[in-house]
Amino acid sequence: MGPSMNGTEGDAEFWHSIDWRQEEESVKRLRQRIYRAARAGNLKQVRNLQKLMLRSRANTLTSVRRVTQQSTGKKTAGIDGVTALDPEKRGRLARQVIAVAEIPATPVKRVHIPKANGRTRPLGIPVIRDRVHQARVKNALEPEWEARFEGRSYGFRPGRNCQDAIESIFKVIAKKDCRRPWVLDADLSAAFDRISHQHLMDSLGLFPGREQVRGWLRAGVMEQGTFAHTVEGTPQGGVISPLLLNVALHGMGDAIGANLPTGGKHMASPALVRYADDFVVLCGTKEEAEDRRGELAEWLAPRGLSFNEEKTRVVHLDEGFDFLGFNVRKYNDKAIIKPSKDAVQRARKRIKETIRRHRGQPAENLVDKLNPYVRGWSTYYRHVISKETFGNLDTYTYWALRRWALYCHPNKTGRWIRERYWGQHRKGRNDRWVFGNSDRHLTKFSWTPIVRHIAVKGDSSRDDPALEDYWRNRARKRMPSVESKRILAMADRQKGLCPRCGQDLIEGAGYDPDDVRDWARWFTASYRGVHVHHLTYRSKGGSDHPSNLELIHTLCHRQLHAGDRRKDLNSGQKPA
Repeated sequence: MGPSMNGTEGDAEFWHSIDWRQEEESVKRLRQRIYRAARAGNLKQVRNLQKLMLRSRANTLTSVRRVTQQSTGKKTAGIDGVTALDPEKRGRLARQVIAVAEIPATPVKRVHIPKANGRTRPLGIPVIRDRVHQARVKNALEPEWEARFEGRSYGFRPGRNCQDAIESIFKVIAKKDCRRPWVLDADLSAAFDRISHQHLMDSLGLFPGREQVRGWLRAGVMEQGTFAHTVEGTPQGGVISPLLLNVALHGMGDAIGANLPTGGKHMASPALVRYADDFVVLCGTKEEAEDRRGELAEWLAPRGLSFNEEKTRVVHLDEGFDFLGFNVRKYNDKAIIKPSKDAVQRARKRIKETIRRHRGQPAENLVDKLNPYVRGWSTYYRHVISKETFGNLDTYTYWALRRWALYCHPNKTGRWIRERYWGQHRKGRNDRWVFGNSDRHLTKFSWTPIVRHIAVKGDSSRDDPALEDYWRNRARKRMPSVESKRILAMADRQKGLCPRCGQDLIEGAGYDPDDVRDWARWFTASYRGVHVHHLTYRSKGGSDHPSNLELIHTLCHRQLHAGDRRKDLNSGQKPA
């Protein structure tokens, strides 16, 4: 299992000694075997392979790594206050989980986070050991359902994101003689909090980890020292909760006869596009949309779910609707998708509040705070008609920054302020109104080029071994366009993979690709989650030539240097 040493030094040594490339490959192969058996309908083999996954040492180790290093919530503790933010604690946690594979579920900690509309969303934060166990169970359960899920289901699924859902809608409505001009724009009421436990357990069938899932569903919640039983719902904040939501909503398209191929000039079948609990149904007539609404209400009831009647409506494409932060509409028979007004308004508010909070602080602090948000927001919307929106946000940001500068320097002239904070700081651009300095300057929204997004094909899955080349090429093309040419060239040379762990540079860079509505966190993870590593260290004569460089995950880079330092210390040499 690893070194026989005891104590924190042994735990750290054990953690640093793990070959992550080997462990990740082991989990990947087992997931592919589960997927292949499920696709072939061999349920007996699926169950046997799932048992093997739940006993897998590699699955445990990679689950600990995801929860304690890669998850955006790694610093958040459950009711026990325990985290694992250093190698000693991670190694100890991994050893404990390997030694005792199953433990009784612990109640989750209830916290409330603000929503864009001013309200709050309840989150249930499990203790860290439960999160690790949920990640283990998810690796066993997810490939089976990936073989079943519908092609136009995009939320909380590997390799699929909001842009895929939007592009799918565009393909349906793009034709001039669109046969589905009416839209059921649906909203479910507190889907995570109301899922029927019984329906979920029936859906899981004889899955080997069903009793662990049942325990998490019934563990209860602690809020301000008060315990409450949970008789419905799955805590939004748990590792496995998004997958359980998709399981509960699976079959929605079949229930209304959606997404069926229709030839000739006959009325097309409804088109259902779903992203987790957000979905739209595109129909041929208003009456058909109303009928689908009634059918879905009946289908949702046994699952403990219902429509939010205030937000669910039937609209024509000429009127348009908002979905995942985008506005979808037809103007003179032409499909137009752009950032929604609410999304733009929230961006303006975020920029304004950030600049106000940094009054009196150095400009560098303001640049560091704004840049991840600007880059993330523009990267998210770069696949639709956003050029005008980007320009408007740049103008808004300029005037907000100008007010900030006048507040910080009330006795200075406009010319002094302009020369102090604005200049031609971006190399290769003839733009003399860039905020900051030559070392650290603010990125503009309009610097992000508009690029057409290529949606994922049909029901393609990351767990399909026949599609490895397809997914590798997609990962390589998903590198943010705002990266430097050197970074892009290195990523392309490595086929979008980290040579140390073998995982995608972007999807393995320490963020949840489905949680892209937090733009700053999404961009910080994707843009800064990779490092340039010198194969031969500069301290040992290595150069900056491309042949001596490789692009690897930040986590892999840290572990690599930690291992090198230990070797140097053990040999009595000065660390590189």
